[in-house]
Amino acid sequence: MGMSSLKLLKYVLFFFNLFFWFCGCCILGFGIYFMIHNSFGVLFRNLSFLTLGNAFIIVGSIIMVVAFLGCMGSIKENKCLLMSFFVLLLIILLAEVTLAILLFIYEQKLSMYVSEGLTDSIKQYYTDNSTMAAWDSIQSFLHCCGINGTSDWTPRQPPTSCPSDPQVKGCYTKAKLWFHSNFLYIGIITICVCVIQVLGMSFALTLNCQIDKTSQVLGL
Repeated sequence: MGMSSLKLLKYVLFFFNLFFWFCGCCILGFGIYFMIHNSFGVLFRNLSFLTLGNAFIIVGSIIMVVAFLGCMGSIKENKCLLMSFFVLLLIILLAEVTLAILLFIYEQKLSMYVSEGLTDSIKQYYTDNSTMAAWDSIQSFLHCCGINGTSDWTPRQPPTSCPSDPQVKGCYTKAKLWFHSNFLYIGIITICVCVIQVLGMSFALTLNCQIDKTSQVLGL
């Protein structure tokens, strides 16, 4: 691989990470907006930190840090930054695979845990403004009511955020149906994300090795 190929690889990796850095900035910006306005509230009282704003901030920050290492490591041809980029991508990829396996193994337990958490959340609807905001946002956005249907709100009347249709589906039921009906697309997107990560790791490792070879040829 000559100097021209090295430059091509360097700039491909740089712009590749620059794009994801901007994506990370956008996600972080949305997270800060959601956290400040807190319009989505807290759905699970036992996991009060698990809000849409916090999730966006964490994901956006991780993407920004990893992409920054990739950008600077490639454009500066810095081996230390490139290897840090490679290691972080590898850790994220392994974490994603581990999470997918755990979700597959403990699917029933997770479903039960989520259902219990939502049931407890409904009980807090009229006493906690944050929980009320979360349920109102979800029911309005998904056009659903309760966990499995309007009966979840008995003995009280369903809130005004519920659709007027008495046969409306529950939010948890509707979310599961959406997930199962779009499982193929979710799988394709997940595979594409993993492929992009592997490509980023491959580019970083190749560029790192090529920097070594170039240094040896130049006698550095």
